[in-house]
Amino acid sequence: MRALSAGIRTLVWLAILAGIAFAVYAFTRSRPQDVPWTPLDLSQPVGMFTRSKIGDLRGDFAGCRALLDAAGVRYTALPPRDGTGQCGYDDAVRLRGGGSRTIDITPDVGVSCRVATAMALWEWQVVQPAAQKHFGQAVARIQNFGSYNCRRLYGRDTGAFSEHATANALDIAAFVLSDGRRISVVGDWTAGEGQDDAAKAAFLREVRDGACGVFSTVLSPDYNAAHRDHFHFDQAARGFGGACR
Repeated sequence: MRALSAGIRTLVWLAILAGIAFAVYAFTRSRPQDVPWTPLDLSQPVGMFTRSKIGDLRGDFAGCRALLDAAGVRYTALPPRDGTGQCGYDDAVRLRGGGSRTIDITPDVGVSCRVATAMALWEWQVVQPAAQKHFGQAVARIQNFGSYNCRRLYGRDTGAFSEHATANALDIAAFVLSDGRRISVVGDWTAGEGQDDAAKAAFLREVRDGACGVFSTVLSPDYNAAHRDHFHFDQAARGFGGACR
């Protein structure tokens, strides 16, 4: 009798474990972006582990470019640049118009492949949906303050080097809609009295928050006065956690 009871308990536990395994399998198939061991796929929505998977591309320039190729992102791989001290890069690309991306980035700028990967996802999953939600139209251009700059943080003479020193950062200044309206961080972060002003401020906060799912560092006017006129995005090595301000 005891042997029969033990056998039944074993079967019950096996059934439970099988159910758990099936649930994990089903979840993995339906939401691979929320599972740490699945490969990054730029066709999938942003998930819990998307940012860390982009971070894992550090040192894998070929793998990063393969992701861009598979997603239809047009780019030009830039030759390595040797800078002084901790400056320079060996994994930069220049995003080109057309292909699967519809937003122009002006001025034309070279960024690390990981930044380019995040920019593509941010456009598809965050920026364009937010523009349709708040304005009923697409964003045509994103204006920036640049990427590569061989300098330390905040331009100081001492201290750690900025992610800009390796083209691993991009500063976003404004967005231009299809109808020509311009939404700038410096001019529209704080909403005015009009309905359009409120929509612009809400849009900026939505795209800032959404960037936190693909960039390891996101800094805005909420962070400090140095970022009153732009969003700073970078892919600094931060492990699973990120900075989102």
